[in-house]
Amino acid sequence: MASDNDSTVLRDADLIDLDNPLTAGGRRIGRAQNFSVEWIDSTQPHAARSEHELLLLLPGAGAHIEYEGGRADAPGRSLCIVPAGRCTVTLDAPGPGILIASSRPDLAEQDYLNAVEHDPRVVASTPAFRRVRKAGELVVIPVDDIIAPPDKKRLKMLQTDTLSINWVEYDGPRDRTQLSPHSHARFEQGSLAIEGEFVHHLRTPWGNDATRWRDDLHVQADPRTLLVIPVNLVHTTEGVGPGYHLLIDVFSPPRRDFIAHHWICNSADYEDPAAGA
Repeated sequence: MASDNDSTVLRDADLIDLDNPLTAGGRRIGRAQNFSVEWIDSTQPHAARSEHELLLLLPGAGAHIEYEGGRADAPGRSLCIVPAGRCTVTLDAPGPGILIASSRPDLAEQDYLNAVEHDPRVVASTPAFRRVRKAGELVVIPVDDIIAPPDKKRLKMLQTDTLSINWVEYDGPRDRTQLSPHSHARFEQGSLAIEGEFVHHLRTPWGNDATRWRDDLHVQADPRTLLVIPVNLVHTTEGVGPGYHLLIDVFSPPRRDFIAHHWICNSADYEDPAAGA
């Protein structure tokens, strides 16, 4: 029998509907082993607490943020790196606002829409250290200031001390001749659909035991859904139909392979103590 450390262990992807009725804790929040994603719609003040830097995405309206080091206003279509500790987010208009964190000690089990089964193959997220700016300072980055690498037009990437995200947007359907099926051996990926319709294509690798082979899955994903993709599952996501598509890919720890290629816009702001691990 395969152990949990064996690459042949099969785990299913988890599609979480963030438009579901609120949890018992009154939240719209899904999670993976190393991160959580919370969807905020209301213009009422929304409190959160994180042991590490928290990432606030504002794809539409702006927000007012109060945090332990002060307060700030952020415009729409921006990304905010909020210092560790307590914060309160008040949206300027009905959502979405999206809070992504690697640690939420303010939440209990009933606050989440899904359960998580521990996978020892997933590498822990050791916090990086800031090289620039004071540790308690909030950072606001306009999305349009993030320039994709010349050879990687789909990469608009940003990191915090424990997270990295890719902001993927385009008009119309994705070119079906340019999909990118791949898998990850040591971390999970979250794919959050914000606008547009998507299909997640999922393939389980074939091992020696044919009785364990599975058919490919093609999962329809509407806005406000989070797909959590486990270790070794081959995946790619296709925007379908007309109109604007916005998808956020989430990783924890930050993508060290992309940092090494200088594909993450603010990676020079951090020193990663586990980079050689």
